[in-house]
Amino acid sequence: MMAESDNTADATRRLNVKKQTLDDAYAIPANFLEIDVVNPMTTIAAGKKRYTDYEVRMRTNLPVFKVKESSVRRRYSDFEWLRNELERDSKIVVPPLPGKAWKRQMPFRGDDGIFDENFIEERRKGLEQFINKIAGHPLAQNERCLHMFLQEPAIDKNYVPGILPVDK
Repeated sequence: MMAESDNTADATRRLNVKKQTLDDAYAIPANFLEIDVVNPMTTIAAGKKRYTDYEVRMRTNLPVFKVKESSVRRRYSDFEWLRNELERDSKIVVPPLPGKAWKRQMPFRGDDGIFDENFIEERRKGLEQFINKIAGHPLAQNERCLHMFLQEPAIDKNYVPGILPVDK
């Protein structure tokens, strides 16, 4: 009986952790990837069609990304494209996007539908969660479509899918 309580004491003993210095606390993190979806803008295109796009800002020091800081504008349909590409070509489980909001697109609503400020903010948060989950996945980080989505001003939908070549 005594041996069992000794094991419990060993298993629950605190680790001796080295105190963190100010230099450690304020140093650049070993690996970081920060993606923010910000600055939604609603634009009226030809024929009175409106759409909202978002600025997707990325900062990283991960070696897999050649560009360490980027900023691109993306529409909801671009996020859909990325999700579809990853589902088709990668081995990862792709999280869902925030909903399409079909009811908000019905005519004769009392509000601004999908262009309502509260809706745009909720969608922005959902898109930010989505892209951070995807980009945080080690397998997704090697996918060409993710790099194009995060870093290219325009998405080439005729690109050749697959993983990035490894630099030697």
